[in-house]
Amino acid sequence: MKRKSGRNSDSTSKFISLVLRHRPEAVGITLDEHGWADVKELIRGIQESRPFDREMLEEIVALDEKQRYSFSPDKRLIRANQGHSIPVDVELPVAKPPEYLYHGTGRKYVESIERSGLMPKGRLYVHLSGDTDTAVKVGSRHGEPVVYRVSSGRMQKAGHVFYRSVNGVWLIKAVPVEYLERAEIVRERGDSR
Repeated sequence: MKRKSGRNSDSTSKFISLVLRHRPEAVGITLDEHGWADVKELIRGIQESRPFDREMLEEIVALDEKQRYSFSPDKRLIRANQGHSIPVDVELPVAKPPEYLYHGTGRKYVESIERSGLMPKGRLYVHLSGDTDTAVKVGSRHGEPVVYRVSSGRMQKAGHVFYRSVNGVWLIKAVPVEYLERAEIVRERGDSR
C-alpha cells in the first residue's frame, strides 16, 4: 500500500531533522561520533509521539528534496548529512570549491555579516550553495532575501578548507568579511519584492 505524502510527512521529516541534527534525546536515542543513529531505536522513539514505521522513514529519506538524510549501506543506521548543532564528525570530504559560492540570508542579518563575516551560529559549519537561485530560496526563509557571493576560490588558495556534503551543500567553518560581496538578486518581471 502506497502512503500519501503530505503535511504529516513534512512535519515528521522536520521532527527527524531536529532529532538527528540537534536533539537526539528528544526520542531517547544517542548518535555515535559520526552522527549515526540506530534505525530501530529512532523508529521506536518517534512512535512514542506519533504513528511511525520503517516504511514511512524510508519514504521520507527517498522523497526529501534536500536529501537531508543518509542510510548506512546495510540500512541499520541513519544520519543527517549536515546542519548539526551537536559535535559530530559526519566524515565530510574535503573538496576544491568553484571560484564562487553563495550564501542566502535575511536582510535583518546584513549588518552583523558585514561586520563579522559569516559565522555558523548554532551549527558546526556555514552552509553555502553553488548557485544564486538556491541562495535566494534559503534567504527567503529569513524574510527579505540577501545573497552574498563568496570568493571561495581565493579562500581555498589562502588555506581555508571546504567540505561538500553528499547532498551538494558546501560547508566551511567561517567566511571572513574580505571574501564576501553582496550579490544582486535578479527578479523575474512582475516580482514586486
